[in-house]
Formats: sequence, structure tokens, C-alpha cells
Amino acid sequence: MVSVDPLFVFLLVVLLGLFFFGFLLVRRTLLGLREGYEDGKR
Repeated sequence: MVSVDPLFVFLLVVLLGLFFFGFLLVRRTLLGLREGYEDGKR
């Protein structure tokens, strides 16, 4: 059985959380920009 360092697991979870949060933030920003651009064309 391989012993896993709890600190390593914690850091991994934090990094995954930041990555996911960043992905959602970028996605929302791009969708908002596209929506604004399409509204501006009308």
C-alpha cells in the first residue's frame, strides 16, 4: 500500500478547484462578450 501525503492531496484539490473556477470564469466572460457583440450588431 502506498502512503499518500495529506498535504499533497490538499494541494492537488486546491489546484483542481482553481483550474475549474478559472475555466468557468473564462467561459462566462467569453459568452458575455459574444452576447454583447451580437446585441451590438443589431
